[in-house]
Amino acid sequence: MVWKPHVTVAAVIEREKRFLFVEEETSNGLAFNQPAGHLEEGEDLIAAVKREVIEETAWQFEPENIVAIQLWRHSPEHPSFLRVCFAGYCHSYNPELQLDEGIVATHWLTCDQIAEQQERLRSPLVLMSVDHYLNGERYPLSMLKSLID
Repeated sequence: MVWKPHVTVAAVIEREKRFLFVEEETSNGLAFNQPAGHLEEGEDLIAAVKREVIEETAWQFEPENIVAIQLWRHSPEHPSFLRVCFAGYCHSYNPELQLDEGIVATHWLTCDQIAEQQERLRSPLVLMSVDHYLNGERYPLSMLKSLID
């Protein structure tokens, strides 16, 4: 059998010492996550993260850096995820947009509020990404190369 991790993108977005999070329905109940989702066919990683942020939050997102490239497997019975986490800023909020199915609300959370919700985070990658960001880990977007026909 060929092993194929799911490729996902996520965005760490800070404004006035608060981070943009989504509260979403999962098979384990409501969870908090960065705006994130799966790479779609024919899409590059930057287009994917911009799309996911607007679909989940109604904010336009401009990625500026890569924070981390993360590989995670919850357990052997679960799929693995290869997650590219970006940092950037939001502009142009559109309250008329309907959020993706399963998104209950968006929140701007402080670091303390994120830590208080630790048991409700979608995965360990969520807090790790904020920590990497706060530690100043930034890599240029020019690292990404796409050859899509």
